[in-house]
Amino acid sequence: MISDKTREELREIIARYPGPRSALLPMLHLIQSEEGYVSPEGIEICAQELDLTPAEVSAVVTFYTMYKRHPVGEYHVGVCTNTLCAVMGGDAIRARLEEHLGIGDDEVTEDGKISYEHIECNAGCDYAPVVMVNWEFVDNQTPDSVVELVDDLRAGTERHSTRGARLCPWRQGERVLAGYPDGRADEGVTAGPRSLVGLQIAREHGWTADGHSGGAPATDAGAADTARAHHEGEQARAGAGTGAGHPDERADAPPEDTAGAGDGADGKEA
Repeated sequence: MISDKTREELREIIARYPGPRSALLPMLHLIQSEEGYVSPEGIEICAQELDLTPAEVSAVVTFYTMYKRHPVGEYHVGVCTNTLCAVMGGDAIRARLEEHLGIGDDEVTEDGKISYEHIECNAGCDYAPVVMVNWEFVDNQTPDSVVELVDDLRAGTERHSTRGARLCPWRQGERVLAGYPDGRADEGVTAGPRSLVGLQIAREHGWTADGHSGGAPATDAGAADTARAHHEGEQARAGAGTGAGHPDERADAPPEDTAGAGDGADGKEA
């Protein structure tokens, strides 16, 4: 049952946006923060508040995998087995987790504490294999470390993300995603050393985005490419070149022979 307080907060979310329909994504997270998933009632209420049909709201719910159509665990664990995570042991983590918990993909343990999802990519390849708990990163995992992680969560032992805050229950995290902070935003690091290697190298060489080093022209090929791209971007913003109200220098060139491009084998329209 959606509470009156949640209905009021749904309207608060709508008021944040110049176009009401833009509020739908955080509204769905708020529904999940109350019910643990997006229920049929939640779909109906969002549709009413935004003057949409339930089918339009359902289309969004079924498109984005972060929205669940049945209750998940207090801690929802996602395991990636995409290329790098698989190479580094993601498949072994997945198999061990399923065996240890006694559940399969998109299922919940009997005590309701843990649910498990096979995720295509956690977008943390530099820390593979990566697991997520309620969308917080837990990096460089092994089958043994993941078993320890879920056992701690079931026992109520506090655990932290490797690049983020303390791991909080699902509903609390969903409320944060709806735009209601819980004060944990500054806990933990936000970027690990592997993610910052490129920045470190650039600083060591004095490389900057405009292709100059310490005020002198850059000499390396990468910086030269960056400088050229910057120059061409400035030209485009000034209105020079095609697509900005000025003719292209190729305007008088004869048309290319496009026979066969989209046509039949004899050059005629198929």
